[in-house]
Amino acid sequence: MTPFSPLQYLLDKARKARDHAGQTLAGDRRSAAQTASQLDVLLQYRAEYATRLQDALHRGTDTVALDNYRRFIQSLDTAIEQARQALATQQGRVSASQQQWQHQQRTLSSYDTLISRRTRHAHQQAERQARRQDDELSAGLLARRRQDNATTD
Repeated sequence: MTPFSPLQYLLDKARKARDHAGQTLAGDRRSAAQTASQLDVLLQYRAEYATRLQDALHRGTDTVALDNYRRFIQSLDTAIEQARQALATQQGRVSASQQQWQHQQRTLSSYDTLISRRTRHAHQQAERQARRQDDELSAGLLARRRQDNATTD
């Protein structure tokens, strides 16, 4: 099979598409991991400030400081909810990217299988042709020997 056959072209194109899908998947996974990390940081901040609020309540802090703690915790809660939504969106992208990569990988495998079959078929045809030629040569030699034996007798 020539290196520039249509199947080879399709195989190369499928390989590039698979590689691009893999890069997209890797990027989406990095983004999801970064978003998850940001969510973890926000949750830690919230836990710390909730502890600080409890300490302030036990100490008997003034209402302005308590109100500031509550507003800050509410803003953290809002940020946490937004981070959760962003993470869910990112996880959806990761899932879609993974499905796209798998689809591209199956396509690539299909073309690779077709090329392997064609190559194997071409080798089998060449082997059959070589056997036929060998058989014809052997038959020709045998016929000449018989003819030579018949004329010498």
